Amino acid sequence: MDGDSYCPLNKVRVKLKIQFLLSVCLLATLPAFAQKAIHHIEPPHWWVGMHNEHLQLLIHGDQIAGLQPSVDYPGVRVVKSTTTSNANYLFLELEISPQTQPGSIEIVFRENAGKVFSVDYTLYQREWNAESNPGFDASDVIYLITPDRFANGDNSNDKVDGMLESPNRTEIHGRHGGDLQGIINNLDYIHNLGFTALWLNPVLENNMPSWSYHGYAITDFYQVDPRFGTNQLYRELADSLRKKNMKLIMDQVLNHCGSAHWWMDDSPSEDWINRWPEYRETNHRRTTWQDIHASEADRREFASGWFVPAMPDLNQRNRFMARYLIQNSIWWVEYLGLSGIRVDTWSYPDKYFASEWAAALTAEYPNLSIVGEEWFLEPAILAYWQAGQKNHDGYSAPLKSLMDFPLQDALVRALTHDEGWNSGWIELYETLALDFLYPNPDDLVIFPDNHDMSRIATQLDHNPDLVRMALAFFLTTRGIPQIYYGTEIGMANPDSDAHGVIRSDFPGGWPQDSTDAFSGKNILPEQHQLLEYTQKLLGWRKSNAAVHKGRMVHFYPQNGVYTYWRIHNDSKVLVAFNKNDSPVQLDVTRFGEVLDGESRVKDAISGAEKRLGESLEIPPRAAIIFEVY
Repeated sequence: MDGDSYCPLNKVRVKLKIQFLLSVCLLATLPAFAQKAIHHIEPPHWWVGMHNEHLQLLIHGDQIAGLQPSVDYPGVRVVKSTTTSNANYLFLELEISPQTQPGSIEIVFRENAGKVFSVDYTLYQREWNAESNPGFDASDVIYLITPDRFANGDNSNDKVDGMLESPNRTEIHGRHGGDLQGIINNLDYIHNLGFTALWLNPVLENNMPSWSYHGYAITDFYQVDPRFGTNQLYRELADSLRKKNMKLIMDQVLNHCGSAHWWMDDSPSEDWINRWPEYRETNHRRTTWQDIHASEADRREFASGWFVPAMPDLNQRNRFMARYLIQNSIWWVEYLGLSGIRVDTWSYPDKYFASEWAAALTAEYPNLSIVGEEWFLEPAILAYWQAGQKNHDGYSAPLKSLMDFPLQDALVRALTHDEGWNSGWIELYETLALDFLYPNPDDLVIFPDNHDMSRIATQLDHNPDLVRMALAFFLTTRGIPQIYYGTEIGMANPDSDAHGVIRSDFPGGWPQDSTDAFSGKNILPEQHQLLEYTQKLLGWRKSNAAVHKGRMVHFYPQNGVYTYWRIHNDSKVLVAFNKNDSPVQLDVTRFGEVLDGESRVKDAISGAEKRLGESLEIPPRAAIIFEVY
């Protein structure tokens, strides 16, 4: 595919028939006089053959509301052109029939029947159909990266003209220079570890004066931040992953934008964002959607309050905004060939819009996986959002997966609390016992940590034995595992829980780094041991059907030991954890209901085999993972 033709800033070409033509760029290619007429057309291009034949174009220019757009192209029809309270906007709805051929549409703008100018808008041929790219499931393990902190593959884009924030690697909340090229350069490392999917924190433009590295204050929903690279390079990353049979998951934000987004200076309408007489922050009370006693005022404050002052809250009840966000998500799925989307702050947008958004994406891409972030520790609140749930208020959304925060919290408590009737392993056991609340617990994304919380090593008091146990749990229990970059080498944040510290630079991602975890240079022995353990466990997991598809049978904890089985047809896996400071003999006769005559076990890590007797020894502060046959 021609890379230049896929840069959104090169999609719109305006031909002005006025006194003279001057070839300078609007969005990289528009003539100068067009700049006075048209500033933005979004989406910047589209495709023929989409499931939804209707396309909404947001057109932003100087006093264009009085113009009448028309199209003369086989298969394309103007349904309607809508103005708003702002004369600088038109929303143009097109119908694109299934028989329409790819090509350049001329959209003509007239005033009093006279042609003022025209815009060329491109329709491309789709590269994949709805079934082309598989979603992710429990056979996958997702590697999560904060791109600015992983690897700097191109230092020429660290500082970019026009970008408000320059690089400063000494500032914990500043930009450090990691980019898409750095990820591409190190895909072999990720692939060889055994990961099958990649989730990046957002890489779209965040042209904010500070704290722009994390990506969640988007200032252009159609453009990769130039400090990370280009749209073309993002596509190259997606293609490189496909060649390795790996999947790409995009982090998308539906709730808010950055305060420096271009439309904040010239919004289509007053209700484009949620406005208050004075600044109003969300109350973060996520239960207001489910609470039968909640006041409407509390619900409104939750859904319409701003996340922070730098992130204006988008009003998805505005039908043009809703369609804009839906089309933006579809555009990136089609452009990159995504396997999945992780939705930031899932419950914060209008919940009926969220259902509409998920339905539109699922209709266009039936195999696409969508996981929503709902940071709440009660399974009942997460279960409300999952597809298939029969809710008290009749609400439903085709959302396959959610981030399983309750399980993460329970695992940390299980490993750090002393054993007692209501503490220790029983806290994990009883959290899993609530899986009946979910329509499909196997579709939940599980994780030891992520970019918004302390590293798992820090949460577990920097105990390498406990970290290995946590990895063993999340890579063998039900659900779809996600591992944050650096967990494989025990990255931690011992002295601070600041996000900029949690998201520290991966050692070896910068040429001047003295330690290089990609090659193993100068890493500590304990880091190497954890890296090797992770690689062996991931390598074993790749081909184990019981972990991918098996039902889970667990036995209540006894004497500081917790055990469960994963069973799929003839494939059986026994996982046992020992928190004690001394070895424990596991009474195998307790598992008679699942053993069914099996007599041998094989260690998943060492490959050692032994005959199964009446007991198995579990080393102190360790997990054993045995294939049983």
